[in-house]
Amino acid sequence: MITNGEDDQRSLSITEKLMKKKNIPFDFVLDYLFPLEVTVKPMFGLWAVYMNDKIIFALRQRDDHPETNGVWIATKSEHHESLKKEFPSMCSISIFSKGIKETSWQVLPADSEDFETSVIQACNLVKHYDTRIGVIPKPRQSKTRKK
Repeated sequence: MITNGEDDQRSLSITEKLMKKKNIPFDFVLDYLFPLEVTVKPMFGLWAVYMNDKIIFALRQRDDHPETNGVWIATKSEHHESLKKEFPSMCSISIFSKGIKETSWQVLPADSEDFETSVIQACNLVKHYDTRIGVIPKPRQSKTRKK
């Protein structure tokens, strides 16, 4: 745990260098999650943000499927209605369901007018341990080779 301002500055500068080096989009998310200990890992062309064993966000900024660029929120369908009241621009990620149905993952679209405000609010919910955000990923099944 960081205990003084000097260490805070040192940690932030290390985080900033890491984010620039890896070209992680919307890295301001990490600033707003501070002082929580989070881990950022690459995931299928996105950057997954974990807090302990829960994935909380995925950060996406790519040329393909620009409608899915933004901050993805890891949640469950039973929380969509209450989260949409707080984030009117939040929507399902259409490439997962071909636009036919709701998906568990929701996105705060990067091109929405309230993008930054909504992302900051989502970070505040995480900092207050709101149980609507964050999902423990299913364990990966080991690949077995056929003989």
